[in-house]
Amino acid sequence: MTTELLMHKLIDSAVVFAADMLMPTMVFIFAVAVVLRVLIYVTVKREEWFTKEFSKRVKKYLEKRDETASVSFYIVCKRLLEITYYEIFEIRSILKRRNPDAIMTLTDRFFLVQQGVARIVTDACSQLKFLKFNEDRPKFVDISNNTFRNNKCFNSVFGLIPISAANDFLNILPGLFIVGGIFGTFLGIMKALPELGGMNLADIESTKLVMDGFLLKVAFSMSTSSLGIILSVIVTLLNTGFSCEKVYVNTVDRFQSDLDTLWNLSSSNKLPSQIDNFEAERDPIEVLAEDIIAREIKVEVGFITLVKPIGKWWNDRHSKKSSEYQAKQTEQESSESKKAA
Repeated sequence: MTTELLMHKLIDSAVVFAADMLMPTMVFIFAVAVVLRVLIYVTVKREEWFTKEFSKRVKKYLEKRDETASVSFYIVCKRLLEITYYEIFEIRSILKRRNPDAIMTLTDRFFLVQQGVARIVTDACSQLKFLKFNEDRPKFVDISNNTFRNNKCFNSVFGLIPISAANDFLNILPGLFIVGGIFGTFLGIMKALPELGGMNLADIESTKLVMDGFLLKVAFSMSTSSLGIILSVIVTLLNTGFSCEKVYVNTVDRFQSDLDTLWNLSSSNKLPSQIDNFEAERDPIEVLAEDIIAREIKVEVGFITLVKPIGKWWNDRHSKKSSEYQAKQTEQESSESKKAA
């Protein structure tokens, strides 16, 4: 008896909820789903944006490279990744020095784009440096997938909402809207059916009033099914138009293709420690880009320190300028002495 009373109370509560709160709840969930779908799409698109910028610099490198030069796969990948980061973030902040937000754009700040890209660079380099250069081609698809999938900044919206779980929920949401609409319809009919027991068939007028009220409540309960179908269609279109799966696949494929291209033109996978005079041959911009990425993720600089090469280049240039200045001074003094003689 107690179980039956409990079931009746639960059914009554569900009927009251369906009649009063189900439709507003469905509309609220729909609004949250739309916002969440857009946020997930924008977050994943920022990864694709970085791979597009990296592809541009790979193409420029292929156009200008010396075909006779010996190329280390790790060094060229590290150089291009760091230069890409430097040019799309640091140079932009320098050019925007007069704007109120000169460090990063509002989108980058909310979606942790700069930190996420810095992690992509470091994670990719940490995997590429251990590849063995032999006849077996590395599985760049797995490397690319691990690089993007394990990125903490791009795996969640604002660093709080996990993208994987949220995307799975949004994919099943259209079916939930339909089920919720049908559920509300059945509960509305259950609420209206008991009123038929109060009909007096001998009194036509009262019977007509009871039937009119019953049909009105049934018609209103059917509106939940209509709303569920409409919301389901809209969410399905949004999931298709803003599909983050397609964007992610394109991102991984593009990055894997660029790594494959660089591997084909490389002659080895030597690390900087295995190459003589590596520091002396480095461009100062490359060292600066490496240091900026290290500061962004708060780790030590990769395989050299920033002070030594910059100091070395500065001292060399300074000493060169000093020697040129002294030579000019000597020439002027000698010419003046000749004139005086």
